[in-house]
Amino acid sequence: MSAGERPPDINELRTFCTAADSGSLGRAALRLGVSQPALSKRLASLENLAGTQLLERSSKGVKLTPAGRRLYDEARRLLDQADKLEAVLVGLRRSGGPIRLASSHSAADAIVSELLGELGGERLRPVELTTGNSTVVRDLVADGGADLGVAASRPHHTPYPGVRELPLLEDEVVCAVPLAHPWARRRQVSLRDFLSTPMVLRDPSSNARWTVDGVLRERGLTAAPALCEVGTPQAAKREARARKAPVLLSRYVIHSRDFAIVEVDELSFPRSYVLVLPAYGEPTQAVNDLIERLRERADELRSGGSEEDSGRAAAR
Repeated sequence: MSAGERPPDINELRTFCTAADSGSLGRAALRLGVSQPALSKRLASLENLAGTQLLERSSKGVKLTPAGRRLYDEARRLLDQADKLEAVLVGLRRSGGPIRLASSHSAADAIVSELLGELGGERLRPVELTTGNSTVVRDLVADGGADLGVAASRPHHTPYPGVRELPLLEDEVVCAVPLAHPWARRRQVSLRDFLSTPMVLRDPSSNARWTVDGVLRERGLTAAPALCEVGTPQAAKREARARKAPVLLSRYVIHSRDFAIVEVDELSFPRSYVLVLPAYGEPTQAVNDLIERLRERADELRSGGSEEDSGRAAAR
């Protein structure tokens, strides 16, 4: 290399290859998340370094020149190798620290908290838990703030950008009442009674609330105004006990001697719990081990739920 010359910058090469793949500077800028002037500046710098035109520009877009084709083939191999090295570095950064697990409030109560207590005595990687609503969980995983998430998901939901989801446990938002409530003895109420009764509800940003509101909206039904709205399942159960009122929560959160699940005629609120992973890349072995334990815990809950359902059916 002659004095004063410099090697090509990795961002310049990535910009060049993305422009060639996209066939348009505008589309390339969108894919890279940069402005079109900034993209054009990178390309000009690379062409100045090469001493020749690399992309032929026209009103129809851009295409490689013969010189650009020669550079593209080598640059693509270099970028592929750089991506592999970055994946290795990410794995090394994560291998020494705790697994960063994000969980929705209801998933934490139903699945995660008890499991983490059991893992405390095992020789496994430590787990750093963050809780929030299901949208926060997906945001954390998508932005790299968590290695793994456990969240609730409604049927036919719109895919969330930046993450992929794996099924974990079928769930249902159910109506439950304190044992002193008259519905506890009936175990089943009419749709009319359900819709006309004020209840303790989760806050509007929670998945449980979205699930309930979505089903009612699809059916063209209107429920009574909320008795109160709370941020977490535990707070909802406290309010329901204090007010001796019905509450709408995950079936797997209600497990308590203080509540009875009440079925509603011709109405249900199905949803599920899912594992949330980054859209790209493979999880580390430590994350895969935690996923396996979460699935085992989900199987235990599923088996317990089936036995409970059978017992209720026999009682009726």
